[in-house]
Amino acid sequence: MKTEQEDYILIIDDSETNNILLEALLEKAGYKTKSARSANEGWKLIHQELPKLILLDLLMPKISGFHMLSKLQSNEKYGNIPVIIVSALNEQDTINMLLKSGAVDFFSKPIDIHGIVDRVKEIVPID
Repeated sequence: MKTEQEDYILIIDDSETNNILLEALLEKAGYKTKSARSANEGWKLIHQELPKLILLDLLMPKISGFHMLSKLQSNEKYGNIPVIIVSALNEQDTINMLLKSGAVDFFSKPIDIHGIVDRVKEIVPID
């Protein structure tokens, strides 16, 4: 099992529609993507190849995005992977807590298509 950092963006959202939308947007912008429908699926992909960036939903069954962010940030191997939260939970207190917990940004659903692509380009410039 290799764990070098690869040139892909990992999308973790239990909504297949959101995964397909984000994959299409990012691939059109020139990025390689992988998607997972649960935190467990996301962990399997992360253990195989470290992504350059993770787009993470919060409200997922079994393991929430809150828990996954915390687990990522507390692990030396994964704590440097930037995480953008993409969620319908958009209360300012929640956003502030997520940013203090290590997320690099927050995007509310429905997704600001141009905004999220521009932010991804800032975090992971295309060579």
